[in-house]
Amino acid sequence: MKKNTFNTIVPIDCHGYRIDKFLQLQINKLSRTRLQTLIHDGQVTLNEVIIYSPAKKIKNKDKIEINFPPSKETHIKGNKIDLDILYDDDDLVIINKHPGIVVHPGAGNYEKTIVNGLIYKYQNNLSNIGGKLRPGIVHRIEKDTSGVIVVAKNDYTHTNLSQQFSNHTIKRVYEALIWGSLKPQSGKIKEKISRSIKNRQLMAVRKEKGKMAITNYKTIKIFQNSNLPKISLIECKLETGRTHQIRVHMNFKGNPILGDKSYGKSKKKFKKINLKIENEINNFNRQALHAKSLGFIHPKTKREVFFEAKRPDDFEKLIKNLKKASV
Repeated sequence: MKKNTFNTIVPIDCHGYRIDKFLQLQINKLSRTRLQTLIHDGQVTLNEVIIYSPAKKIKNKDKIEINFPPSKETHIKGNKIDLDILYDDDDLVIINKHPGIVVHPGAGNYEKTIVNGLIYKYQNNLSNIGGKLRPGIVHRIEKDTSGVIVVAKNDYTHTNLSQQFSNHTIKRVYEALIWGSLKPQSGKIKEKISRSIKNRQLMAVRKEKGKMAITNYKTIKIFQNSNLPKISLIECKLETGRTHQIRVHMNFKGNPILGDKSYGKSKKKFKKINLKIENEINNFNRQALHAKSLGFIHPKTKREVFFEAKRPDDFEKLIKNLKKASV
């Protein structure tokens, strides 16, 4: 056996198990999240064939090997960053992420992320399940999306919260400004999402394949008059957390999010519209999407907790001006 590998053969009583669940039973010191990451990274073989799906079903006498790659020597520095902390205890931190800030380091960006700020403030008091580049990070929201995220200070909290996300019991509410108005004004979108065939960096609704994504939505306000294009403020409650889920679902409905450069409309001319409002709409250079609230069971106290983040200034200002313009 190689030095940094783990080999096992599936016994009869584990026939039909998911491979990630089976491996967690075999190596209980590793979290299921860590094992899933190894699988996604192509570090697990089934009968000498690399697999990429943690949900792959295994059979009696299947041969499984895990390769543990050497740790990357990338050193992430702590930087003093203005973290908008909503809550902080011995187990977790709740942050209101401002738009334009990346959650964790990645290719070409190893400074000025939320993680750099966390390392500066909490040093080694963060979970390490996510690896050196993602200490404490249980989930993330995109660079140009604002709002609530939870950070784990220890591995127990990280594993517990990851399981709640996996079980879809986390309560997540988002606000968005979209073009037009949804029909019906409140409802549920239940469509599979997968990589776009045209652009592999984007996601798309694909009925023939993909992971089921469920978005519950309701219209809060429709802004419209003769001098204003129809724009709606909506609230979305997620039952699942797929990549770009709200952005993809809104685009699928024909109501892309305002300012969305990937799934939305480009800058456009309006007829008989106040020039100030037109410029403000066209110059809103990010998707108008805000993670408003997050609710879950606290891993230690076992009590339900709920956190809410106020809208960022640019989002709030646009809503106020749309209200004035629609009067």
